[in-house]
Amino acid sequence: MTKTFTIKDGQVPTQEQLEEVRAAAKREIQFDEDSPELSPAMFKAFRCTVTQRNRKKKNA
Repeated sequence: MTKTFTIKDGQVPTQEQLEEVRAAAKREIQFDEDSPELSPAMFKAFRCTVTQRNRKKKNA
């Protein structure tokens, strides 16, 4: 299950939100058929795509 928190500028996360994030960080990633582990080549391509996307966002 994915849970999303939106924290706006100047807003402080609640203690409950911080605890949930800390607990999630300790869990292992569970891969399955819908989200398989990336091969090294696929990971490199993904990382390059994210870098390019972030550059475009920065310049916009």
